[in-house]
Amino acid sequence: MSTTIAQPLARYAAWRRAGDFIFLSGVIAVDPTAKRIVRGYDDIPADAAQRLGQTGEFSTDIKEGPILAQSWWVLEHIRLTVEAAGGQMSDIVKLVQYFKHLDHFPHYSRVRKLFFPDQPPVSTVVEVSGMLPSSDILIEVEATAYLPQS
Repeated sequence: MSTTIAQPLARYAAWRRAGDFIFLSGVIAVDPTAKRIVRGYDDIPADAAQRLGQTGEFSTDIKEGPILAQSWWVLEHIRLTVEAAGGQMSDIVKLVQYFKHLDHFPHYSRVRKLFFPDQPPVSTVVEVSGMLPSSDILIEVEATAYLPQS
């Protein structure tokens, strides 16, 4: 697993500061360095898969694993990116979440609570017909953080 900040798949910035705000580009569950899409529990650390509820039962894990693993990957890389910018998850004030299937939202919401255990950010949820680079991408999340400059 990559432990770096979210990396763009094309020529754009992963994040940018504008005054006291940090704007993150949409993050998807892709490691562009390894050219690998997160497709399930096997693509994330075992401890994260366990926290997300991996059962070891193929029929359950194959159904829930892709959205749970992608949700964790995306939020983990948002966390790493915000930290690289000098902030923390509690500095995120807004999330825009794009889903290929809105029925995945409850699964994502369980994962989001792990990253925002206290006050969650304001939120927009949108269903879209598809996302780059492949139909295996189920979720994309963009974030805005408030980080006053010293």
